[in-house]
Amino acid sequence: MEKLLETAGFLKERGVEEIDFGLVLGSGLGELAEEIEEAIIIPYQEIPHFPIATVVGHTGQLIYGKLSGRSVLAMQGRFHYYEGYQMERIVYPIRVMKVLGCHSLIVTNAAGGINKDYQPGDLMLITDQVNCMGSNPLIGINIEELGPRFPDMSQAYDMEYQQKMKELAKKLGIPLKEGIYLAFSGPAYETPAEIQMARILGADAVGMSTVPEVIAAKHAGMKVLGISCITNLAAGLQQNLNHEEVVDTTQRVKTIFSHLIKKALMIL
Repeated sequence: MEKLLETAGFLKERGVEEIDFGLVLGSGLGELAEEIEEAIIIPYQEIPHFPIATVVGHTGQLIYGKLSGRSVLAMQGRFHYYEGYQMERIVYPIRVMKVLGCHSLIVTNAAGGINKDYQPGDLMLITDQVNCMGSNPLIGINIEELGPRFPDMSQAYDMEYQQKMKELAKKLGIPLKEGIYLAFSGPAYETPAEIQMARILGADAVGMSTVPEVIAAKHAGMKVLGISCITNLAAGLQQNLNHEEVVDTTQRVKTIFSHLIKKALMIL
């Protein structure tokens, strides 16, 4: 908690004030942060106790300012379990947002489509999640100032936000799938057998992030909205998998994706 307060104090000194929404921008989706007005840009390496993003497509900086008239703090690049960070380090920025007074979190990611009705370029509203990462960010001594020892995860993603997003997407004419996101640890892409298992578990999309952040956000009492960009079909559903395809697909749909997020900020 002392570290969280120190980091929050540093960010306040750099000009971060009231936050309406925290934004976590996934692979290839970071350009949305460049539309933030009155932007204060703070590289991760300058922030006390912050990890450093190491993945292609993740810039590695916080951007604070106005987007669609709301005060936002955006993570342009996130942290992953496969980078070697402990779970508590991965969710550290989410907890800093909470300490700064943030009440809601929007998480985005690039994901592989498991649902056979999905195609690369589809957007999926996340309705629930499955943790297959082999760990949990709440393991260890509970930080009572943030939340309870045993948080309720029966509504990991806020139902009211989901309904508003469905109505918004319909109004804008943007096709929006709905589904369950499952996270493996990575960094290797899943085998066809693992994808078959994920489908049996009820997953519609698979990735290597997001789940720890949402657990930490719910633990801290934050409302969460999640959207996946389906960048490829999962193992066994297409010939091969590579990260370049992930980035290429997000580049193709980034305009629609950004438009949806910006409009969402106006109604949530």
